[in-house]
Amino acid sequence: MRIPKRVVLAALALATSSFWAACGGSSGPAKDPSAHSTPTTGIDPLIGRGAVEKVRSGFTFTEGPVWIASRGVLLFSDVPADTINELQPPATITVFRNPTGRSNGLGLDPQGRLIASEGDNRRVSRTLADGTVVTVADRWQGKRLNSPNDNITRSDGTIYFTDPPYGVPAGQIRELDFQGVFRVDPAGTLHLESSDMNRPNGVALSPDEKTLYVDDTAAGLVRKFPVRPDGSLGPPTMLVPDTGGGGDGMAVDDAGNVYVATDGGVKVYQPNGMTWGTIAVPEVPSNCTFGGPDRKTLYITAKTSLYRVSLGIPGGS
Repeated sequence: MRIPKRVVLAALALATSSFWAACGGSSGPAKDPSAHSTPTTGIDPLIGRGAVEKVRSGFTFTEGPVWIASRGVLLFSDVPADTINELQPPATITVFRNPTGRSNGLGLDPQGRLIASEGDNRRVSRTLADGTVVTVADRWQGKRLNSPNDNITRSDGTIYFTDPPYGVPAGQIRELDFQGVFRVDPAGTLHLESSDMNRPNGVALSPDEKTLYVDDTAAGLVRKFPVRPDGSLGPPTMLVPDTGGGGDGMAVDDAGNVYVATDGGVKVYQPNGMTWGTIAVPEVPSNCTFGGPDRKTLYITAKTSLYRVSLGIPGGS
């Protein structure tokens, strides 16, 4: 989930204290052996990176990290534990919210309000300034969503989210016969943008917000959709035809490089799909986001643990 730079700046200016009161080394990266031999452009974001450091372990399944710049903290989900945790760097972790509807992906809107993809509640929610949690979307044409997984918000308030069936609660039936990529426009109307992906999962926006990236876990690929001025999506093209296994949460740095949590680590791609390399992680990563005062720390959720690594280019979610 990438939070565009403009959204981060807006959150800094507009997030209110009442909301939070209510809510409570290695010298270089392990290179991907399948990296393209085509000459690359720009600066390799993995040159001179720090060592991957474990922040804390002992969780059940971590996901959905989001950096809250206004407070200098990281929120992340522990899905089976039905908990959102808060990291106060460097290593103080407390419970931010429980229960959460088994939240997965977390994001921010331009006002700094938390947007959560809730699997058990089969909805996308927003936390208001007074701490009230309200539904953003839970039905498409009268039928319940599957289990929203990840989300990203454009600087005008447009929310994009994926809806695979991974989190449909036991004993409940699916009402949709497809796995969608959805858009909620600033007026609150839900739009279906894509229904032909097997397991749409991670979503991220390019720094200029003109491209939406969506990966498909089952197919092991990453698509890119052109974003029209009104927020709707054009026909997609392929960014990464083969991640080498899986594809979960994503982040994008300010240079437009795309970081994808895969079975083989966090793989880093140029905006044209060429491979920079891989950040090896001791556990299979599920998601990642940039944070820290300079936005150069990549936080990585991975199975039972939270990790971080220092990089040279700042980024978002």
